[in-house]
Amino acid sequence: MALLLLLAVNTAGAASQDAFNAARTLRYQGCNAHPGVRNALRLNAKLNSAAAQWSRGTSLKAAITRSGYREDQSAGMHLSGTAQSFKTVLANNLCAALTDPVMVDAGIFERGSDIWIVLAAPFGAPTPAAADNVAADVLQRVNDARARPRHCGSMAMSAAPQLRLNDLLSRAAMAHAQDMLRYGYFEHAGHDGSSPAQRVAEAGYSYRLIGENIASGPETPQEVVQGWLASPAHCQNLMDARFADMGVAYAASRSGEPRIYWVQEFAAAR
Repeated sequence: MALLLLLAVNTAGAASQDAFNAARTLRYQGCNAHPGVRNALRLNAKLNSAAAQWSRGTSLKAAITRSGYREDQSAGMHLSGTAQSFKTVLANNLCAALTDPVMVDAGIFERGSDIWIVLAAPFGAPTPAAADNVAADVLQRVNDARARPRHCGSMAMSAAPQLRLNDLLSRAAMAHAQDMLRYGYFEHAGHDGSSPAQRVAEAGYSYRLIGENIASGPETPQEVVQGWLASPAHCQNLMDARFADMGVAYAASRSGEPRIYWVQEFAAAR
């Protein structure tokens, strides 16, 4: 459960609050040429636990995992000193993390004159219930990209006709995304050796031409489409004027290690 930073954990003392106040000020004002950000830090109970475990010698990564917090990235710092020194020390050593907009959660642990502070960005993959909205968003971004000529690496690509979202292609995409998540791999070939063409045919789509993009890690339609456009081979698939239909799906872990896989199928029907 995330709490507003203005609330301190029960075991936190005045020094912890001073450290958090210094962190909040630096986040808002900026530091060391990093501009400030307006979204405030949130004190998170799981990260408080992670900070406590870290103080006992557990590595930061392991402490965060054991706490049950699912992170995309994290940073931390061990402070020892006076309240007057906290702002300078944090600015010199943790400024980039403090002013990173995605690092919205924080935890703290205090023992004597020592303070351990943890910052983290949560894993925010879309839920299965959001699939239709996510697919529509991806389609819109893809069609916006296809509306203008662009270079995919060294290859000049002309503007291409708009794609249509196809349920059969999305079904094939979902099967492969779930397979990669279940078996922990990242390849176009399925764990059973199946090819994109076989999966599309098994879904019931009669094709004369197909293509497939995959991705691992992005958590939003914007991120995944930008990543495909930045990769020459994926971009060429996305801009190929021969394709008329598209399907897209994602599968994300709901516990344990944060993982998300995306699959995008392109096709032209017979």
